[in-house]
Amino acid sequence: MQNSEWDKHKSSRTLSRFPMTPKKPQQWLQVVGHAGSFRVGDYGTILKKFCEGERECYLKLMEDTLRPFVPTYHGVVQVDEQDYNMMDNLLTHFSTPAVMDCKMGSRTYLEHELQIARERPQPRKDMFEKMVAVDPEAPTAQERAQQAVLKTRYMQWRETLSSTASLGFRIEGFRKAKEECHTNFKRTKSRDQVMEALDTFVESKSHIMWGYLIRLKQLRQALETSEFFRRHEVVGSSLLFVHDWSGRTGVWMIDFGKTAPLPPELSVDHRTPWVEGNREDGYLWGLDNLIDTLSRMLP
Repeated sequence: MQNSEWDKHKSSRTLSRFPMTPKKPQQWLQVVGHAGSFRVGDYGTILKKFCEGERECYLKLMEDTLRPFVPTYHGVVQVDEQDYNMMDNLLTHFSTPAVMDCKMGSRTYLEHELQIARERPQPRKDMFEKMVAVDPEAPTAQERAQQAVLKTRYMQWRETLSSTASLGFRIEGFRKAKEECHTNFKRTKSRDQVMEALDTFVESKSHIMWGYLIRLKQLRQALETSEFFRRHEVVGSSLLFVHDWSGRTGVWMIDFGKTAPLPPELSVDHRTPWVEGNREDGYLWGLDNLIDTLSRMLP
């Protein structure tokens, strides 16, 4: 879309034109996340259930140095009385792709979620059951008596099990070509365990790892100079890894529903350890560790 057209439509709830990718049956592989959040659009697009915060992020990202590292955003459309954010389908130009979702940062909850949980606690039975399924000894005596845990307590506990706390990123799941999803990574914590999972995903193909490593280093350089990144707390965002049999690779930042602008007086470096109040998210610390992990896997 030309800049003049983007300026004309970017504040609108709908767009009158689509990117002119030839219309053909589109593929989409959802590895993790809430079922029903996505639907395949026409002309190489994907529709994601509307979130105002995510819309605001994408509008800013379209003007930022990070634009090549996120799906191109095309505005809001309504289908069957449901609003959707419309963006490029990142799988369009891959042939039978393999896909991995990697959650970035040292925490996946916002600071205000902790505050709300303290002020208006709402223990969750479903999260208690998830906790017990992984570790029957994890709940406290009070949680066992309630048969429920707070969402923030569950999320903080889960992060100590995975590489989120130890490395600043975690594998949420992956799906190799023509296979079922692999999502059993809740206890993938050590660097060796992460390396084993990554090697399985790329099927020990060093040229695929090289492609990912180059792209991640380019992303890190863009993040270091990004005005958007400097002014936002990026929590719960993922990197989407895609490759196919031809050796084509790609990595993009996705999921900005929890990304929030920082107060003007506050700055973060995305590497400093988080303590409540400093708004640090550990994104660059995690990316550094992810780059280092891939580097160790290569000859």
